[in-house]
Amino acid sequence: MKTTALLVVIAAAAGCQRVQAETRRPAPKANFGAYWNQGKAELTSYTLQQARYGQLHEGHAVLVFVTEPFSKSKQVKLDDARSAGDDAEQVLKLNFTRKFNTGVYPYSMMTSVFSPVSGARAIKVTSTSQEWCGHTFFQLNQAAKGYSGRLFSYFESEGDQSFEVGTDLIEDELWTRIRIAPERLPTGEVTILPGATHLRLRHLSARPARAIASLEDGENGTRVFRLKYTSIDRELAITFEAAAPHAIQGWTERYSSGWGPSAETLTTTAKVNKRLMSDYWNRHGNADRGLRRQLGLPE
Repeated sequence: MKTTALLVVIAAAAGCQRVQAETRRPAPKANFGAYWNQGKAELTSYTLQQARYGQLHEGHAVLVFVTEPFSKSKQVKLDDARSAGDDAEQVLKLNFTRKFNTGVYPYSMMTSVFSPVSGARAIKVTSTSQEWCGHTFFQLNQAAKGYSGRLFSYFESEGDQSFEVGTDLIEDELWTRIRIAPERLPTGEVTILPGATHLRLRHLSARPARAIASLEDGENGTRVFRLKYTSIDRELAITFEAAAPHAIQGWTERYSSGWGPSAETLTTTAKVNKRLMSDYWNRHGNADRGLRRQLGLPE
């Protein structure tokens, strides 16, 4: 499959209109700063049923959303945004963690996404996976044409590698786009890089795939964004509140889990548990462990 820069196809009532992902950036809403610039992060825990090795495993997930200053040139969080000048850009950062056990040994997975609050493309995506066999690290950096990527893995067949990805859409940035401007979610036929966690669990290369995207009304004041891949076996549905700040209530991921005769099509599910706003980076003492109870997380 070609990895040159691709256009997102959006289905319109009068026909299909091709637009580039960068051509229309939304202005931040008036209440966006009131919620996100209060010096705290939004922490949300979810009960998780994670598909792995042809079975479902109980666990938990956490989504941490927070705004922070980011260096456009170095693509890292700025220590001093005031001295950075035009190099500083405000981003909405997502730290997305999953923890679950497969038999005797645990999995700990985390993906981070850094998206400008202006609505522009994600600047950077990183993802790690740790379990008792070993660990891997995956990173995408925005480049002049698409993204430059790196993968460090304990598997011989993957090893250490560098690669280029040309795509107008990354699945992992959909989560931050929902929080910034859900009305700009793509619909219709899209070419998209699957999520980093899915690539890891299925041991897939970082290649864009074809999918059909849709946005529909859900129950109890929610909306549901769906991705049905047509070139790989994967379906994703994210449920979020229709009203700002568009909190994410849960998601499902349907795909083939396992290999060979034991492979089964299973559905990972995550349902919202607890949510709170906190300056968690200042809450690192033993007295702060009660915040984990408030989030419904094991201490």
